[in-house]
Amino acid sequence: MKSVIIIPTYNERENISQLVTEIFDTVPTSVYVMVVDDNSPDGTGDIVESLKKMFPRLSLLHRRGKEGLGKAYLDAFGKVLEDKEVDSLIMMDADFSHHPRYLKEILSKKDDYDVVVGSRYVPQGTVEGWELWRRVLSFGGNLYCRIITRISINDCTGGFNLIRTDILRKIDPSSFDASGYAFIFELKYLLFNEGARFVEVPIIFKNRTGGESKISNHIIKEGILAPWKMIMKK
Repeated sequence: MKSVIIIPTYNERENISQLVTEIFDTVPTSVYVMVVDDNSPDGTGDIVESLKKMFPRLSLLHRRGKEGLGKAYLDAFGKVLEDKEVDSLIMMDADFSHHPRYLKEILSKKDDYDVVVGSRYVPQGTVEGWELWRRVLSFGGNLYCRIITRISINDCTGGFNLIRTDILRKIDPSSFDASGYAFIFELKYLLFNEGARFVEVPIIFKNRTGGESKISNHIIKEGILAPWKMIMKK
């Protein structure tokens, strides 16, 4: 069976070549990579097209423009779930905050769990390179979501996750409200309510090595409202 690593991109030309190369140097031949590019004006998509000649297990999903992280992942999920040979997918950032060295351990858990979370908030997990306000925002936002929804996951907002396709198929794509980073928590919340078996493995989350952060006031506002919307829908 196959696994597919999904990497959404927007203006990631500084990172994407090295990231793809390191991933394929790390993972077994049963693992594929799909880059989902939102028509990056810096030419990220063109770079991925050229990389496909070097890496036959690399694919590129072109999108017309920025419609949010959630929509990018949902479009990718739809493509991946068309292939019945894929038993799991991995959500991963393009900026090296999710380092490829953790992929082997994450993949090793997929036969025993439905969701494997690369966790910043378990023993030996941490965040490096963030200013204090970002640490407080991330940890506080994570705790805020856990308290409101009573979800028993230490890192319910982190974006480095493996999900088995059999449990993912139980989620209705039309049930999502969040379009930005809150999509990640909403997805975990829906999977948790489906009875998914979760496990967390520690990661060191490092601030991006190139490019610009995508955080915005809209993303923060969506994150504040998202857990309340979820429990009201339940």
